[in-house]
Amino acid sequence: MNGFFDGFFDIPSDLQHSYQGLIGLHLREALLPVLAGLLLALPLAQLCVRFRWLYPPVLGATTILYAVPSLAFFVVLIDYTGQTELTVMIPLAVYSLVVLVPAIVDGVRSVPQETLAAATAMGFGPVRRYLQVQLPIAVPAIIAGLRVATVSSISLVSVGTLIGNQGALGNLLADAQKYDRPELAVNSVITTAVLAILCDALLVLLRVVLTPWMPNGTRRRPKPSTRQKLPAPQDVTR
Repeated sequence: MNGFFDGFFDIPSDLQHSYQGLIGLHLREALLPVLAGLLLALPLAQLCVRFRWLYPPVLGATTILYAVPSLAFFVVLIDYTGQTELTVMIPLAVYSLVVLVPAIVDGVRSVPQETLAAATAMGFGPVRRYLQVQLPIAVPAIIAGLRVATVSSISLVSVGTLIGNQGALGNLLADAQKYDRPELAVNSVITTAVLAILCDALLVLLRVVLTPWMPNGTRRRPKPSTRQKLPAPQDVTR
C-alpha cells in the first residue's frame, strides 16, 4: 500500500510535465474552449432572440455537432492542426455551444417586456440594451449553462490522449496501463473530479457576486418583535 501512494505523484518522464504542469495544461485545454464558446454563443443567441425563426435550426445544428464523436473531429482536424492542443480544444468549443446557446436565449427571453420598453424609452439602442440590460438579468441562466459546459469540458479533455499526449491528466490513464501503475489512473480520476468541483464552486461564487439581488438561502429572516402590542383604544361612548 505504501508503494501505491509513493508513486501517486511520481509522473512518468514521457509525459514531459510535472503533476502541477499537467493540472495547468488540463485547465487550459478545458477552459479556453468554454470561453471561446461563450464569445461565439453571445452574438449567436442574440440573433436567435431577435429572429425567432433562426433558433430551431441553430439549436438543431449545435445538437448534431454535439452528437459527432470527438475522435471523428480529431480525424478531420488533425490534417490541418496536427497533434496539438488546438485539435483537442476546437471540438470542446463546439460542444459547449449546445449548452450555452439555449441557456443564453432562455435567459435573455426571460427579461420582462416592461424592462425592455423602459430601456428603449431611455434611448438605449439594441446593442446597448443587450449588453447593459438583458445580459445582466440573464446572468443566472448564463452561469448555469457555463457550469454544465465547464464540467463537461474538464471531463472530455482526457480524450486527447488518443492523439499523442494531448489529454493532460488523461495521459496518466494511458501510462497507468503502459507501465502497470494503477495509482496513476486513480490520480487522474481524482484530480479531474476535484478540478471539476472547484471550477463549479467558483462559478457559483461568481453568480452570487454578480447577482446580489438574488436570494441565496443563507440570509436570516428577521426575528419577530418581542414588544407587546398596546391594546387598541376602546370606543368611548358619550
